Amino acid sequence: MKKIQMVDLKSQYEKIREDVNTGIQEVIDTTTFIKGGKVNDFQKNLEAYLGVKHVIPTGNGTDALQIALMVLGLKPGDEVITPTFTFIATAEVVALLGLKPVVVDVEEDTFNISIECIKKAITPKTKAIVPVHLFGQCANMEAILEIAKEHNLFVIEDACQAIGAKYTFNDGSKKQAGCMGNIGCTSFFPSKNLGCYGDGGAIFTNDDDLAARMRAIANHGMVVQYHHDLIGVNSRLDSIQAAVLNAKLPHLNEYIAARQKSAAIYDKAFAGNKHIITPAHFASSTHVFHQYTLKLVDIDRNAVQAKLKEKSIPAMIYYPVPLHLQKAYQDPRYKAGDFPIAEKLSACVLSLPMHTELDDEQMNYITSAVLEAVK
Repeated sequence: MKKIQMVDLKSQYEKIREDVNTGIQEVIDTTTFIKGGKVNDFQKNLEAYLGVKHVIPTGNGTDALQIALMVLGLKPGDEVITPTFTFIATAEVVALLGLKPVVVDVEEDTFNISIECIKKAITPKTKAIVPVHLFGQCANMEAILEIAKEHNLFVIEDACQAIGAKYTFNDGSKKQAGCMGNIGCTSFFPSKNLGCYGDGGAIFTNDDDLAARMRAIANHGMVVQYHHDLIGVNSRLDSIQAAVLNAKLPHLNEYIAARQKSAAIYDKAFAGNKHIITPAHFASSTHVFHQYTLKLVDIDRNAVQAKLKEKSIPAMIYYPVPLHLQKAYQDPRYKAGDFPIAEKLSACVLSLPMHTELDDEQMNYITSAVLEAVK
């Protein structure tokens, strides 16, 4: 049996080796390492895949979120609502810009931002909502967009874990994750469903004006070279990473299907176990399973993780400390107990290996080991 990994990038690479190597060699041969060439190709290809007017490639997913906030003309002290159960980058960029992160609780079943908690958190200073499509499943975007319209708020989707997920609205229309709000952001960190071989990210929008200004902000605020119309940053996807992503993008739906197949095997194996709650499937959204995350009930999570490690099975805890309890983000507005669902999840979730290269032998070994560990 192959070694079990949380993400098996080497086996994935072996299947697309020729396309990846050819693309990288073309970059080296042309010496177009920044902008142009492969970056433009990838931008157009991703726009076509997502059905969105504009993709702005960036240096990483965190930069994408920061640039998205920078373009909105928000003022210091303006409030931005985001979930407390997520990776730190979502609140980090809000704080870096002098804005006020307002964290709220999440839904216990989907792990995504709670609609009722969003409603309660809105004040006259609220300017934006940043829902996170956590672990690969879209938040309740129909409700979020209705709230945003009612209160004249911007919506920036953090789709860093959910590229390729599709959301179905009540009228039957479908949109890709990251393509429903004013702006969407994603990460191409290597372990993502669409990952490069370094850092990378992108911004999505259908708004021509926002796109033009975000493209400028990402390039030192320049529209014309050496003429700086906006305060900007330096955040560019390099051509070698774009070549890797161009090789992977045609396989993205295949990668998603492989993850969904493994998730279905996990679901079946753990169904009915009193100590395991498998990930909920939100009817309006497909799930692309960036992570397959269990909730463990009435059992020592650390002990389960240790037992799996003894059998050479990695299992990760995302996220052991919610944002409102992080030292860097301590705020007199929040204390332990304020967001009970997020705090409960932080104490009980465990993510199992999930990637495109899991085979039947590995899946049988993992599921058997998990069931043994929770006895």
